[in-house]
Amino acid sequence: MVILGQDPYHGPGQAHGLCFSVQDGVPPPPSLINIYKEIQSDIGIGMNAKSGNLTKWADQGVFLLNASLTVRANEPMSHSKIGWAEFTDAVIKKISDEKKGVVFLLWGKFAQEKQILIDETKHHVLKAAHPSPFSADKGFFGCKHFSKTNEYLVKEGLSPVDWKI
Repeated sequence: MVILGQDPYHGPGQAHGLCFSVQDGVPPPPSLINIYKEIQSDIGIGMNAKSGNLTKWADQGVFLLNASLTVRANEPMSHSKIGWAEFTDAVIKKISDEKKGVVFLLWGKFAQEKQILIDETKHHVLKAAHPSPFSADKGFFGCKHFSKTNEYLVKEGLSPVDWKI
């Protein structure tokens, strides 16, 4: 499965290389806290609000991809026009072309614009508002993407994701 983010967190020590994830010892940012709230509401798993490291998801095959892979400190989207989109769009298209049955979670308008790169006859696309505090209450909360993802994976004969951190 693929979760698509915009760019790395831009605060000191926050960028981790996995979208929405931060290294151990770095407090989870507000968007990740909202993701944890939705997991709790959706599937009843209480998340460790002290850890924002999503490596466990990546180890299970969840591809946590940012559309831009770098950012200047304290300047969100500062590297959005330097060519990363060409690379990451090609990655999304390659996954779509060469794989089958991938679940794509597209949160927010930016991620949803990447939907045109995905062959929906072969893959499952779930869309919702971004988990940011500015938009989570406009459709991210209540989207149930975590249970829907696992239901789809099980239906396809694949192992569900263990979302617990």
